[in-house]
Amino acid sequence: MIGRITVKKRMIRGAIASSIVIAGLIVRIGFIQFVQGKELSDYAYEQQTADRKVNPKRGTIYDSTKKQILAESSTVETITVNPVNIQEKEKVAKELSNLFELNYEEVLKKISKRTSIVSIAKKVEKEKSNELRKWMQESNIKEGINIDEDTKRYYPLNNFASQVIGFCGGDNQGLNGIEAIYEENLKGQQGSISKMTDASGKRIKNTYEEYNNPTEGDDLVLTIDYNIQSIAEKYLKEACIDNKCEDGGNVIIMNPQNGDILALAGYPNYNLNDPFAVDESLSKEEQTNQMQLLWRNKAISDTYEPGSTFKIVTASASLEEGITTPDKPGEFCCTGHIEVAGVKMKCWRYYKPHGSESLREALMNSCNPVFIGLGQKIGVQKYYKYIRKFGFFNRTGIDLPGEANSIFLDEGKVGPVELATISFGQRFEVTPIQMATMLSSIGNKGVYVKPHLIKEIISNTEKDENGERKTTVIEKEEGDRVISEETAKNILSMMQSVVDEGTGKKAKVEGIGIGGKTGTSEDGVNTNKYIASFIGIGPTENPQIVILVTLYNPKGEGGHTGGGVAAPLAGNILNEIFQYLN
Repeated sequence: MIGRITVKKRMIRGAIASSIVIAGLIVRIGFIQFVQGKELSDYAYEQQTADRKVNPKRGTIYDSTKKQILAESSTVETITVNPVNIQEKEKVAKELSNLFELNYEEVLKKISKRTSIVSIAKKVEKEKSNELRKWMQESNIKEGINIDEDTKRYYPLNNFASQVIGFCGGDNQGLNGIEAIYEENLKGQQGSISKMTDASGKRIKNTYEEYNNPTEGDDLVLTIDYNIQSIAEKYLKEACIDNKCEDGGNVIIMNPQNGDILALAGYPNYNLNDPFAVDESLSKEEQTNQMQLLWRNKAISDTYEPGSTFKIVTASASLEEGITTPDKPGEFCCTGHIEVAGVKMKCWRYYKPHGSESLREALMNSCNPVFIGLGQKIGVQKYYKYIRKFGFFNRTGIDLPGEANSIFLDEGKVGPVELATISFGQRFEVTPIQMATMLSSIGNKGVYVKPHLIKEIISNTEKDENGERKTTVIEKEEGDRVISEETAKNILSMMQSVVDEGTGKKAKVEGIGIGGKTGTSEDGVNTNKYIASFIGIGPTENPQIVILVTLYNPKGEGGHTGGGVAAPLAGNILNEIFQYLN
């Protein structure tokens, strides 16, 4: 009797245990099916699928007229292999290494790997890949070698606007310039080619490759005008060579009406189709330095001492504060120097003082003592207010990577001598783009205008109401009013006198009212290097063009002054631009 009870208990316990196990399995199966189902399905798909990426075409970059292509993507091909599907590995390795000029041992090592897919050659021209197709057909090789469509970035104009456009790396990623800053717009979305494989990576019979189309990137229309950029580059190169500018130069041309950068030229520049080309006789470190120097956009990324071109800011603040007027005869008197806190500061023409002057004449003569005196009357606090309003304490936000900011003394550390030097443009540094923006704001009737390089973005994924590709137009972006419209007009009028009769005579353009200001400054302290510059605007009655020319360390026969070497360069550029613009 006791034995029967024991057996019965065991059966009950066994049934309960079995029920618990079954219930647990049901719960587990339900969890796998309904909770982990998608995740495990995707994981199984990944294990059983060999994916090959298909790169999209990057968006095309146009100049402002949309007639000139500056960057585009051409179709090339990528060669990959599935090692498990290759039978005659030595034979295939030999052909691939010969055809694509690769190391045989390295190719054989790749083909011998126990993996589903290995890359052999990228950016292969169609002519080469067609040779491979022919060999595969002759050798009756139907699988294991993949030839997939890819894209390669191409720059039709080689060196044109190279420091603006930038270039791409081997993976089609933008590495510099517009290519880098607008990577998200230009890059597009990758596609793929998928095929079902078994555990060893071999293709499963009776299955087909699935092709997912890549999506092309958005197209960009720059504000850069091909003709204006070409004019700027041509004359800048000539000037740098003729004047032996050891550290090159740059030219910025901007439309003050809307902030469009019409040209941004730098010399020396580089070939966008071969951006890593260097002098191979140099050391590795020197080669790297040479590349970075050529890639660097000095107009954006470098600061310099503006010299007398900054007197425009002092004149603007003086007029706006009612300290002076443009044409009061004999208001100032240049004796060749001025004493500030016991320090004697000379006029550049100390040996033949300018004598009696109005503000207009002082700007025409670029007379330091007059502007030092004006700085003293304005005072540090108010002067810094205008420097801030003109945007010199902030980066402009131009759409290029690596923009630098100005270098000024803290307001609280500016004494009488420091204020004096700032008043005529020395002992602080700004970027060329900040200077061009300052004059553009004056040309924009005294309202700050932000510089930009993109005119339109043309989408490859979005449509407008007419079913056309959606175009986003980049609108003009203004800031606060810096000076009154009347002050702006007076500054432009005085700047025209500088070109008509003063130090900027060599920038004259027949039949067009050009305003300007020359500048000569030291490149560092006691370096015996100089920077010659000219900033100009025209026509003064309705400004359409602002130009800033900066030449670094000129050592030619023409000297190193802004009036001697920079103004003539600006005149040549402006003359041809206004002919082009009628």
